[in-house]
Amino acid sequence: MRLDNVTALVTGAGSGIGEAISSHFRREGARLLLTSRRERLDTAQPDDLYVPGDLNDEAFVEALARQAAESFGTVDVVVLNHGLQASSPLTEMTCEAAKNVLDSNLLSAFLVMKHFAPLMPAAGGSFVCVSSRLGMVGKAGEVLYSAAKGGLIMLAKGAAIEWAARNIRVNVVAPGLTVTPIIEASFQRNADPEAYRRERESQIPLQRLATPEEVADAVLFLASSESTYITGAVLPVDGGYTAF
Repeated sequence: MRLDNVTALVTGAGSGIGEAISSHFRREGARLLLTSRRERLDTAQPDDLYVPGDLNDEAFVEALARQAAESFGTVDVVVLNHGLQASSPLTEMTCEAAKNVLDSNLLSAFLVMKHFAPLMPAAGGSFVCVSSRLGMVGKAGEVLYSAAKGGLIMLAKGAAIEWAARNIRVNVVAPGLTVTPIIEASFQRNADPEAYRRERESQIPLQRLATPEEVADAVLFLASSESTYITGAVLPVDGGYTAF
C-alpha cells in the first residue's frame, strides 16, 4: 500500500488518464478528493469525495481547498491532470480560444498549486503535473496547447525550487498519445480511422499508443515515497517520441 494514510487530490478525474490515476491511488490506499467539470462521476467510490467545478475559477479552487481542509485536515499529494487540448492553425485561432487553452492548462494549475500547497503537512508533500510530450517539442496546429503545456513544465520546475525547503516535491509526467476517449474520438473523425491510427503509431518508436494505466504508473511513482529525492523532474511516458 504505497499511499497508505495519504490524502490525494486528483483533478481531471472524469475519464481516461484521470480515471486510471484515481484507480491506482485507491488501490494503494489513498483517501481521494476528486474533481472535474462533470456534474456526476460514475466511477467515484463511496469513500471518495467528489466535487465538480471549474478550476479556471479561483473562487471554486479556494472553496475546494477549504472543503479539503475541513474533510481531511491536510493534503499530501496533488495530481494536476486536468487540461484542454485544442487544434488550430496559429493564425486562425481567436484570442478568446487561445486564452481558454492557456487558462485551462496553465493558469488553473497555478491556482491549484497556490491554494493547496498551504494544506500540505509540515513533513512535505508531492505535486505531480500531467503535461504532454508537446510541452517538450512543438507541433504544427497545436501551438497554443504546446505553449501551455511547456509553461506547466516550467511552473513545476520553479515551484520545485521555491518549495524545496518545505520538502514539497514538484514533478511532471509528460505523456504521449494515450488511448483515451478523447483521442479515440479524434481518430474517428478521420475518413479512415484505422489508417490514421497506424500513421500516428508509426511516428512513435515503440509503435503504439500508451495506455492510461501506463501513465498512471508513472504518476504513482512520483507521488509515492519511492521518489523522495526526485523534484523538478520531467518524466516522458511517450514511447520514445521525444527521444528523437
